[in-house]
Amino acid sequence: MESVYLILVIFLFILAFSDLMVGVANDAVNFLNSAVGAKAASFRTVLIVASIGILVGATFSSGLMEIARKGLFFPGQFSFNEVILVFLAVMITDVILLDMFNTFGLPTSTTVSIVFELLGASVALAIIKISGSEQTIQDIGQYINSAKALAIITGILVSVAVAFSVGALIQYITRVVFTFNLRYNLKYYGAIWGGLAITGITYFMLIKGAKGASFITPEQLDYINSNTASILLASFAIWTVILQLFMLAFKLNVLKVIVLTGTFALAMAFAGNDLVNFIGVPLAGLKAYQLFIAVPGANPDTFLMSGLAEDVKTETWLLLIAGVLMAITLWTSKKARSVIETSVDLSRQGEGSERFNSSILSRNLVRGTMNMANAVNRFLPDRVNNWLEKRFELPDSTTIEQMPEGAAFDMLRASVNLVVASMLIALGTSLKLPLSTTYVTFMVAMGTSLSDRAWGRESAVYRITGVLSVIGGWFFTALAAFTVALVAATILFFGGILATIGLLFLTGFLVFRTHKIHLRRSNEKKADALLDALPDELSTENILERCSLTIQQVLSQSITIFNEALMGLMDEDRKVMKNAKANSDALNISTKRLKNHVGSTLTHLREDSIESGHFYVQAIDYLREINHCISYIAQPSYEHVENNHKPLVPLQIEELSRLNGEVSLLFKEISAMLSRKNYEDFDLIVNRQQNIQRIVEETRKKQVKRIKNSETGTRNSILFLNILAEIKNLSLFTVNLLKSSRDFEMSAKRPLP
Repeated sequence: MESVYLILVIFLFILAFSDLMVGVANDAVNFLNSAVGAKAASFRTVLIVASIGILVGATFSSGLMEIARKGLFFPGQFSFNEVILVFLAVMITDVILLDMFNTFGLPTSTTVSIVFELLGASVALAIIKISGSEQTIQDIGQYINSAKALAIITGILVSVAVAFSVGALIQYITRVVFTFNLRYNLKYYGAIWGGLAITGITYFMLIKGAKGASFITPEQLDYINSNTASILLASFAIWTVILQLFMLAFKLNVLKVIVLTGTFALAMAFAGNDLVNFIGVPLAGLKAYQLFIAVPGANPDTFLMSGLAEDVKTETWLLLIAGVLMAITLWTSKKARSVIETSVDLSRQGEGSERFNSSILSRNLVRGTMNMANAVNRFLPDRVNNWLEKRFELPDSTTIEQMPEGAAFDMLRASVNLVVASMLIALGTSLKLPLSTTYVTFMVAMGTSLSDRAWGRESAVYRITGVLSVIGGWFFTALAAFTVALVAATILFFGGILATIGLLFLTGFLVFRTHKIHLRRSNEKKADALLDALPDELSTENILERCSLTIQQVLSQSITIFNEALMGLMDEDRKVMKNAKANSDALNISTKRLKNHVGSTLTHLREDSIESGHFYVQAIDYLREINHCISYIAQPSYEHVENNHKPLVPLQIEELSRLNGEVSLLFKEISAMLSRKNYEDFDLIVNRQQNIQRIVEETRKKQVKRIKNSETGTRNSILFLNILAEIKNLSLFTVNLLKSSRDFEMSAKRPLP
């Protein structure tokens, strides 16, 4: 019997290894977002700083391990067998849940997930125990630490609102002082701001880190607590003087120092605070196993886990191993970068493609905020309003040139993000308030974005929808973690060893599936990158090249989807139809992004290129129309097959097969012409398109005759006529696209007058 439980404990550590990987991928946004978004250093340098912070912070975790053993349930009320089942249910749920969020690039809280998983699993076992005794559900308080759970939930909810508000306020004040043209005021106040910022980060590291450090003695901790004010004052004075000297002597970029220091501090806090979320449960399981085998002949179903309530000091070497694994994952995880992209996109200063659509709630929030802002402005004197508006003027060309290429926002905002998040987490820790580092850092970043006017009228509704989606995901995390862990614990209790094996295999399968989904999404992003070159890389010459490659790519994807849709419809193959519809939707997003960036592309054409710009816009419009035609074929055809309507009759299949061949040949010849950049055979393309039009007209007449003879049903006829109309439009738009592409190339290459 002992060997079975030893195997289960080993599985707990295997799951912990998986949990480390998925957890780090999600929580990386906490400490990488600001440095990556502001391009404070190369990505490699940022990862080195964060990795060192993780290794240091890992040694600060030993004092937090009790949450997995006694924080949310009373272990003395549960037997050894029940405790092991609770821990297994928690780890299985955590791996599945966090991996799912990583796959879709949504930041969530590992703290919230582990808390609600422990709560759900322990509630499941408590209810089972109560149902088998004379107790009632009112006695559940004997098993569950409801006061602790309520305190954690309340603290987390409050921290969300406070983080957003404080981040917005501090950023507003800081921007008024420094403006967007940092070079004017940074030389006067930069050292003072740097001294304050690094002192705040120092306070954060002392308060957040020292209390849990495995190597800090009680005497040293007492000294830090007794002399905190003196330490902070000395830190401010020393750092201010040092930074001022370095600015004068070496032209030091103070903001870069603050951002990298803050990245180190938050990475340290992440490892110190959230390491318990990954290895706390297996370590608690190991402790439970040690207590069990220490009593020879103990019955796992009756041996109570009162010993878990005792304080346990985790060895520093074990924490360092976990820290090394976390650092390695940070370097190798592609999903971590997906989560970072979400946060950076939502806080980006400039315009661009938005990841989220607008919603009724976001539109109403934007409208209400605008009305409120206008009301406040009416109460302020005009001189004050004008002065404030001047402080928020967009950066001039010199400032823009000095910013790192591809930065989503400047390093002033990045420094505020890190300092405010550090201070709030330190304050919450000193007041013994439980909070989520993910929620705090994310909401601070959103608050500073609002104050920095990054959410302008062109992007506000989309950004707010994104923020609301992330927050909604947080509530889903709590609900899903509680529910899934509760169900998993119940299955493990009643299903025994077979259920355990089954759930472990299910976990592996789901992780494999989400990996495939993430890989597909990554490939789609790489394909979109071909349609979405950065403005700084554009010139008339490579716009020509990009336009040609884009058209060929879209034509290739379009004809593939067209063939899939028709073949799936003719064969009534639901799987093929579903794939065609999904590919059509993805292509629609790609061409829409291309259309949205027409403005930035046109600005990089040469000054006399009004005519060529017109042809470029025309070509993009025809690309969109081609995609619409494909969509209007794939979507109704999929619904027809999905709803099990009557299939096409043999004559219809024969006619569509002929048209499929003609359209495929037209696309092939146009793609070849674009590739060669030789348009001498343009008339042959026009003749082929006119032939397709003629075949469509003949086929339509045949279908009308079939309708009159009642040879086909109503839905069949509507679908078939719709496909014929779209094929006609498709061939016309494709030839027009070729013509616009030819004219664009000829006008762009025309010599300057």
